[in-house]
Amino acid sequence: MAESTRAFPKHFLWGAATAAHQVEGKMHNQWSVWELENARSLAAQAEYHVSDYPSWERIKKLAKTPANYVSGRATQHYDRYEEDFDLLESMNMNAYRFSIEWSRVEPEEGVWNAEAVEHYRDYLESLKSRGIEPVVTLFHFTLPVWFAQKGGFAKRRNVDYFVRFAERIMSEIGRSVRYVITINEPEVYTFMSYSTQTWPPAESSWLRSFTVLNNLVYAHKKAAKALRRVNARYKISVAKNCVYFYPGDTSWISRLSANVAQYVQDDYWVKKFARHSDFLGLNYYQSQRLLGTRIHNSEAADYSDVNWMVAPGDLQYVLEHWSRRYRKPIMITENGIADEQDTLRQNWIQQTILAMQQAMKEGVELIGYLHWSLTDNFEWGYGHWPRFGLAAIDYKTGERTLRPSAQWFGRVIKKLRGI
Repeated sequence: MAESTRAFPKHFLWGAATAAHQVEGKMHNQWSVWELENARSLAAQAEYHVSDYPSWERIKKLAKTPANYVSGRATQHYDRYEEDFDLLESMNMNAYRFSIEWSRVEPEEGVWNAEAVEHYRDYLESLKSRGIEPVVTLFHFTLPVWFAQKGGFAKRRNVDYFVRFAERIMSEIGRSVRYVITINEPEVYTFMSYSTQTWPPAESSWLRSFTVLNNLVYAHKKAAKALRRVNARYKISVAKNCVYFYPGDTSWISRLSANVAQYVQDDYWVKKFARHSDFLGLNYYQSQRLLGTRIHNSEAADYSDVNWMVAPGDLQYVLEHWSRRYRKPIMITENGIADEQDTLRQNWIQQTILAMQQAMKEGVELIGYLHWSLTDNFEWGYGHWPRFGLAAIDYKTGERTLRPSAQWFGRVIKKLRGI
C-alpha cells in the first residue's frame, strides 16, 4: 500500500455508512409492517432463493428462521450510537453517512416528534465534536406508514410530503451539515419494490416501476431546490448504485449488450439526477460480465456471501466514466462486501483504494470514500445473516468487535491522512 498513500487530498473524507432501519432498531414504518407479515414466507422460500450461494451451508439455519427477517432491535444503534462513533474514531475516520428515519420524525401525517428531532440533533453534535463529517441521507428505502398508505412515491402529488419533511428536518437540525443525500439508490428501490415483488409493497409492474423512478427524480429536484433555500452551502446529491457491465469477449453482440446494459443501469438516470446535484454519490458493489446477451460471470472469480462477483478494481472504470460524462466531483457513498469470515474484505479495500488512486491520476475529482457498512446490519430482504460490517455484531449481547480487516483499514487510513 506504500504507493497508495499518495494522491489523496488533505481533506479527503474517509468513513463508513449505515441506514437507520438497518441499525437503529424498534422501527414502525412500511418495512417493519411488511417484515412481520412476510417473515414466515421469506424463511420458507430461502432455500429456493439462496441455496446456490457460497455461504449457504453456514447461513442456512438462520436463513430458514422467520425471526431472521424481522429487524427488531437491529444493532440497537439508536441507543448505542456513541459506541459506534467510537469505532469510527478507532479507525481514524473523519466522515460518516447515516439516514434520518422519516417515520420517527413524522410518525403521523403532520405530527412532528420533538423527541426524535432532538435525538438526531444530539447525534449530529456528537459527530461534529469528534471531528467527523456527517453525510445525511433523507430517504433510504423506508417510509412512514401513513405516507405508504397514500401510495408513497407512486403518486406524483405525494412528493410534496417528502419535500416538506426534507426542508423542515434540515431547517431544525442541519446547521452543521454540508453533504445531503436526498434519495438512496432510487433504481434499486423501484426495481425491488415495484418490479420483482421482493420488497414492500411487492408489486410487479414495469410501468409502475418507471413511474416511481421518475417521481423520485422529481422528488430529488424539488427537495434540492427547497434545501438550497434552507442553506445555500449544502452540497446535495443522490446516492446512485452502479453495476459495472463489461463484454466477456470481442463479439459485437457482447459489446453492444454491455453498452446497452450500462446505459439503462446508469446513464439514462444519472444524467437526470446530475443536473440538480452538486456532486455525484456512487454506490459500487459488483460487476457483471456479458457474453452475447446473457450475464456469464467467471467461475474462477471470488464471490461474496450474497453471491456477488468480487471485482473491486472495476471501480476505476466506473469513476472514470462518470467523471468524463458528467464532470462533477464524486463521493463513493457505499462500497463493501458481505464477508462473514473476513477472508476477502482486506483485499477488497486494498484494491478499491488502488482503483481510486488510479482514477484520480486520470483526472477524476474524488472527494470521499464511505465503506458499507460500519457494523453488521439488517440487510433488507436477506435479513440478519449477511455480514457487511467492519465491526461484527453479536446480536444476542449487542457487543461490537472490529474485524481484523477493519483494524488493518484503520492503520491504512492513518497513513493516508498523515496523522
